[in-house]
Amino acid sequence: MVLPGRTAGRGAGVTSSTDPRVGTPRLTGIPRLLAPNEHLSGEADAARLAARLAELRCATTDLASRHPQVSFRPLCRILTDWSAAGPDTRPFLEGLAELRPRYASLGLRRLLPFDRVMVGVHSEREGAYGGFHHPDQGYRHLHMRALVTVSGPLTAGTPEDPELAALDLLRAYAHDCLHYGSFRSYRLKGDEIVRTQYGVNFRRHDGRTYSAPDLAGSPNTRNLGVIMEGVCDREARAVTRRIARRLAIVRAKGMSAYVFRDVTGTLTTADMAALTRPAYRATHAPTEPAAIFLESMKTYQESVNARYGRFLADVGRGEAAGLHAALLRAMLSGSLAGLSAWLDRRHGPRSFAALFLNPGYPARSPR
Repeated sequence: MVLPGRTAGRGAGVTSSTDPRVGTPRLTGIPRLLAPNEHLSGEADAARLAARLAELRCATTDLASRHPQVSFRPLCRILTDWSAAGPDTRPFLEGLAELRPRYASLGLRRLLPFDRVMVGVHSEREGAYGGFHHPDQGYRHLHMRALVTVSGPLTAGTPEDPELAALDLLRAYAHDCLHYGSFRSYRLKGDEIVRTQYGVNFRRHDGRTYSAPDLAGSPNTRNLGVIMEGVCDREARAVTRRIARRLAIVRAKGMSAYVFRDVTGTLTTADMAALTRPAYRATHAPTEPAAIFLESMKTYQESVNARYGRFLADVGRGEAAGLHAALLRAMLSGSLAGLSAWLDRRHGPRSFAALFLNPGYPARSPR
């Protein structure tokens, strides 16, 4: 599934395969070129696979070159520059202080390094508008880098609304940390790097995935890629919402109001209905790219967050928080044991397969 705006890390092209845990040799001699829960499968090809991943992850230009009009800086430099120039970084830093213990309690003790987050601060494109739904950005697992843009107009090189930009950056970083920390298993197929497991989803060598795409227009989801994307964004927006309340940050009018409700997870059905109308988006957006941004926001909300919320309500049956927690732990660990037990207690034996198994996938369920 490819969503407008956010890609790669934001639910697009989620792939995975076969048996979750085969051999798992680690990269050696190359510090931290594997994320915390990444594994290499296939003893014979491990060295070649490690070298190929190292090549991708040491490259510094590939991702930014896809945005030739945008100037990018590492997140560590952005925070330093903002602190020196005056924009308030407190929403981001207070959110980071919450993220560390929360994610550590889930087993993710190493967050996405700041120097592997590239932040777009300026664009030469007329009317360019940045933020979570800027086109073609997100976490790139093969490169182990995140690509994001500063929320708001990208013409000045500094944020127009520093507090809102810091909240949006917090949402993106909290989201991408979970993509970074999720279980992945890689193996080589010829010269191609194949992701055989991502979180709780699997892919066979012939390309068949464990869960099937949702039907077009479905208000619900049984697609594991959409569900895991929803897990990441539910967590990210929860921390952003808490920080906004603590610091009494509110935006009530115009474009900034929609961005604020999006980053804090408070978009309403009335918002979605209004944003369906092109004329309404054009009225509230300062530029045409900003109107496209609002359209991407609406599509992402409907395709990911609303569907995930409906899934939690239908399958969680009054225990949505428990189901969300079980999914989150399973994503990070790569083990289905806790999630399967949670589902089986409430829906009967083999509930994971009953809910998610693609009819075209081999009958043997992952464990």
